[in-house]
Amino acid sequence: MDKNHIIIFDTTLRDGEQSPGASMNTEEKIQIALQLERLGVDVIESGFAAASAGDFDAINQIAKQVDNICVASLARALERDIKAAGEAIMPAKNKRIHTFIATSPIHMEHKLKMKSDEVIKKAVEAVKYARTFVDDVEFSCEDAGRSDVEFLKEICDAVVSAGASTINLPDTVGFRLPSELYERMKAMVDFLGDRAILSAHNHNDLGLAVANTLECIKAGARQVECTLNGLGERAGNAALEEIVMTIKTRQDALGPLYTNIISKEIYATSRLVASITGIEPQPNKAIVGKNAFAHESGIHQDGVLKCAQTYEIISAEDIGASKTNLVLGKHSGRHAFKDRLITLGFDLSEDELNSAFSEFKALCDKKKEIFDEDLRALVSEEITKIPEIYSIITLSSSACNNGHTSAAISIRKMLENGEEIILSDAALGHGTIDAIFKAIDRISNSAGELKDYKVAAISKGKDALAKVDVKVKFGQQTVIGHGLDIDTMLASAKAYIAALNSYLSMKV
Repeated sequence: MDKNHIIIFDTTLRDGEQSPGASMNTEEKIQIALQLERLGVDVIESGFAAASAGDFDAINQIAKQVDNICVASLARALERDIKAAGEAIMPAKNKRIHTFIATSPIHMEHKLKMKSDEVIKKAVEAVKYARTFVDDVEFSCEDAGRSDVEFLKEICDAVVSAGASTINLPDTVGFRLPSELYERMKAMVDFLGDRAILSAHNHNDLGLAVANTLECIKAGARQVECTLNGLGERAGNAALEEIVMTIKTRQDALGPLYTNIISKEIYATSRLVASITGIEPQPNKAIVGKNAFAHESGIHQDGVLKCAQTYEIISAEDIGASKTNLVLGKHSGRHAFKDRLITLGFDLSEDELNSAFSEFKALCDKKKEIFDEDLRALVSEEITKIPEIYSIITLSSSACNNGHTSAAISIRKMLENGEEIILSDAALGHGTIDAIFKAIDRISNSAGELKDYKVAAISKGKDALAKVDVKVKFGQQTVIGHGLDIDTMLASAKAYIAALNSYLSMKV
């Protein structure tokens, strides 16, 4: 192993998906996985196979479609979890089972209700069983940040002897300070030596995830577990883009350490994740926030114009975020369209390109100028589409400032035999959105409960493309849907129907 190579273990599809409202369907996960491979991550934690049939399927599909990236599945130290993980990742060329058990006193006493020797025994059994499926086993000491260091040495020695090749020491609740994690990681690196790769997995509860991760690297950790845009439950995980660009930018302090990340793919990957999850990075987010390269101060503007390095330690181009915003229109040809998509980080198949170009032309009939952000949204929406059981044909609505509003909608339904039927209905509601969603529920005989609704303008101008993200609960399942259109009401209807289609696809 190259001691200077920092292994990037991306957990956007597992830990990142645990962000409230960030659930993704299988097709969306596949598209993110393929982009993560283009980005150059070494390991992708594609999910938790035992969690649900949907998770298992997504992991299995990713394992079949990626090329060389290592595909990992999380598993508790339980035989049924490990078996599900092993079966899900089986098609992958490179595969890993990531099994874990809690090691902190508070977790062992209150959650596991197990003694320390019982925890060690369970961990060893889990690693040995995982080795019957794969050669590459990672073991995590859940809540290592609050675990006793001597106990960590004892359990890690045991699982390494049992066959674990990577040891992860997560600060599960984001409790530790950078100096504390440095000392802890250094102690474990010195103890295990070359017997295993040490991994850092830090949460951002105190805003220290990236700083903590960098200290772990300095202490000898050679794998870091992170997510795009810092997604993750509660305050999130260490942000991949911040770790990678810090290592790249601060070679004076961190050289000769390096990653395999292709930095020009960072922005495209960030935008894809944001588009699919509906969770935008805050404007002042480092590296990928929309204000990351914005300068409002006159002094700063003057300095940047004279020499960009006066106020920019990295450039937009370094991460693939071109400062030029090429405008396309109805007269733009297929070649210019394809060339621009490549520049934006999209590598589409011929069928995907044809479909995206048709959508592009349709959009050109609705607005005069098509901006980069329009294209990103349009193509992301197109390549992550799941089979459409329902699709909108027409929508009309009538608003009233004193009473109920109404909506009438016609929807195409694809039957299992391949035939189509047209269904129409209308409904009254407390506002236009409520009326539209009620009409869709009547037609589809569903009962969706709207849990979240967000609308944003994708680009600029009065004819800006509206992107609507909804989170809808059908029965016990909560799903996300996205809709794009010039008309916000139509975009809302598309988003709700997309959520319905996603729910129905999970039931199949």
